[in-house]
Amino acid sequence: MSLQVALLLLLRCLASALAQYELCKSLVSTDEGSVWEHYACQPKATSMKDYMRIKVDPPGITCGNPPERFCTLENPYLCSDECDASNPDLAHPPQLMQDKERNGLITYWQTVTWRRHPEPLLANITLSWNKSLELTDDLHITFEYGRPTIMVLDKSMDHGRSWQPYQYYADDCLDAFNMQPKRVRDLSPTNITRVICTEQYSRWVGSKNEKNVKFEVRSRFAVFAGPRLQQMDNLYTRMESMKGLRDFFTFTNLRLRLLRPALGGTYVQRDNLLKYFYAISNIDVPARCKCNLHASQCLLVDGNLQCQCEHNTTGQDCQRCKKGFKAKSWKAGSYLPTPNGTPNTSNVCDEEMLLCQNGGTCFQNQKCICPPEFKGVLCQQSRCEAGKDCNSASSLDLSTALLLLCTLLTHLLATLSPH
Repeated sequence: MSLQVALLLLLRCLASALAQYELCKSLVSTDEGSVWEHYACQPKATSMKDYMRIKVDPPGITCGNPPERFCTLENPYLCSDECDASNPDLAHPPQLMQDKERNGLITYWQTVTWRRHPEPLLANITLSWNKSLELTDDLHITFEYGRPTIMVLDKSMDHGRSWQPYQYYADDCLDAFNMQPKRVRDLSPTNITRVICTEQYSRWVGSKNEKNVKFEVRSRFAVFAGPRLQQMDNLYTRMESMKGLRDFFTFTNLRLRLLRPALGGTYVQRDNLLKYFYAISNIDVPARCKCNLHASQCLLVDGNLQCQCEHNTTGQDCQRCKKGFKAKSWKAGSYLPTPNGTPNTSNVCDEEMLLCQNGGTCFQNQKCICPPEFKGVLCQQSRCEAGKDCNSASSLDLSTALLLLCTLLTHLLATLSPH
């Protein structure tokens, strides 16, 4: 191993040591030598907007085919704007909900106007990732020209086969959904997973003054972790002990059901229906790949997000044991005890996965996959990695030393840093 590669390994180790549950394993010293110690681990949170696939329905709901004029609520009789799908400068396709704004120019998806009133103006926006994800911060939807007066956020945990409401939004919850209005701050630790209707993001305050609609995640975390989220251990403890809490933040798909557009604080004015429509410039979904606490990396593989599984697990979400390991022993990792959690590593099958003296392929720690001529004897190389020959110890010396140093630094930083 070159010095440059060694330094990169050390720097990566230092970066991992600063964050909780981002390290899957490290080498620790014991009386019998250095062995792998495994931890519960999860990927870093990131914006999932770059990976989401957007589907809009019903067909023909996106404006521009045929071209049409539209007005704004601030200037309802100045209808000089046009949507034209055949002109790139005037088109408003769905992909503009997830693009990066350049040079301060706001781009947005837009629907047809409400010219068929009193028939409802309905639009569904389905977001999919073909992967289980976990929300880590507030979900933001940015509306141009006014937020809807009625909408629903749904989620699916089975790739869109079934749906359940996540939150209701209305300027009048009682009238729209026969629900009393609530805010997240009204919730308590015992009902934090309750589906509520909020009026906070639907009442007219001017389309330029407030554009965002949120699904509040941080406020729910704060119920357990404190207002500044400084007591995350409390949240992780609740994730383990409170039924349904982890699943509440888990999804594979999200769906926005837009049921009534912004009205400008008045009733529908039928003499000018060109000012009523939906327009979304951005959808931001801060989340992480759900890997059941069995992976710290999640990569794009053949167009789909894939957990890079540890702990002898496999699958897109690390949801089962590897072949040769007891399927019944699979279990999601645990956040407890903090700060490293419990990896719940899948156990080796004695009948299928044996130890070998030589000629085998190193599999995990001191375990090897045996050729038929070697049965049930110990591997001479006591520390081995996946894909390395059992007897090639010399190539591991420098990496082992670096990993030991990395482990010492990890524990030192964990001791000095407040949890």
